Amino acid sequence: QVQLVESGGGLVQPGGSLRLSCEASEFTLDYYAIDWFRQAPDKGREGVACISTSDGSTYYEPSMQGRFTIARDKNMVYLQMKSLKPEDPAAYYCAAGMGGLRPVDYEYWGRGTQVTVSP
Repeated sequence: QVQLVESGGGLVQPGGSLRLSCEASEFTLDYYAIDWFRQAPDKGREGVACISTSDGSTYYEPSMQGRFTIARDKNMVYLQMKSLKPEDPAAYYCAAGMGGLRPVDYEYWGRGTQVTVSP
C-alpha cells in the first residue's frame, strides 16, 4: 500500500528551527512531485514548498522563501524550517503527485505532523 509518513514536528520557540521528514513506502518518488502543505485550525490547506523529483527543481510560496528549504534523498523528502514565526504553526502534510500548487493536484497524502511555535 502506498504510504507517506511525516515526522519531525513538535514545539519550538519563535525564531527556532525544525526539520520535517516525509518517507515514502511501497512506491518510488522518482516520477513524482512532492509538495509540503500546511493547514492551521480554521484555515484552508496551503502550499509551502514543492520539489520535482525528476529534475530537482523547487518552488516555494513567497512567504516561506528563504526560511524553508525542501530537499530529497532517495525516498525521503525533507522540509528544513528556520526562523519560525507565530504564523507558522499548523499541521504539515507531504503529498505526492504529478505536480502543481493546489492540494487537488496531489494523489497521495500523509497524515501530517504538527508544528507548534510558542515562547
